[in-house]
Amino acid sequence: MVDFMAEKIRIKIILGSIRSNRFGEKPANWVLDELKKRDDVDVELLDLMDYPMPMFDSPTSPSMMGMKYPNPVVQKWSDKINDADAYVMVTPEYNHGYPASLKNALDWLSPEWSRKVVGFVGYGSASGARSIEQLRQVVIELNMVPIKRSIHIPFDFIMKAAADKSIGNADLFAPLRKGMGSDFLAMFIDDLMWTAKALKNARDAAAGL
Repeated sequence: MVDFMAEKIRIKIILGSIRSNRFGEKPANWVLDELKKRDDVDVELLDLMDYPMPMFDSPTSPSMMGMKYPNPVVQKWSDKINDADAYVMVTPEYNHGYPASLKNALDWLSPEWSRKVVGFVGYGSASGARSIEQLRQVVIELNMVPIKRSIHIPFDFIMKAAADKSIGNADLFAPLRKGMGSDFLAMFIDDLMWTAKALKNARDAAAGL
């Protein structure tokens, strides 16, 4: 019998933009640092710049490939994603949508994502709301479970952060933890963890663990 209370939840934070001088590094590291404070989490930041996958061109659907890919970078990506119980996707909004780099990273895989939870951190135009709404449709098709709450970072935060050369400076994002008397990041993480544990228990039970 698996001791579910003793097992850590494995979370991958996915930095969706591959542009140089990305703002996304700051909120990604902010969330990373916050999750590292928990003793029930094993968290890792995955930067898509470190996974230069080709544009999805496989003649075979990923759902039929058994998580075995001829491209070594895609295989490395598959192994990382398959290792996770939950994901946090950090995405900008470009022209009312999310980046092609993130869509490509999603499209290359299939069973690795299935029956796992995902939360979103958006920034840019409309605080990333429209890109996150599009991502919700995509992850549901991949059989993922998106949580209701998201972190939306207004454009003025980006301008303020431009002069700050640090990565993950919590002071930059402090106002997001006090809006309307609520700590939005804490609530976001609580929802992510609750759903991650429930889905992990269900997956393990189905596997007979």
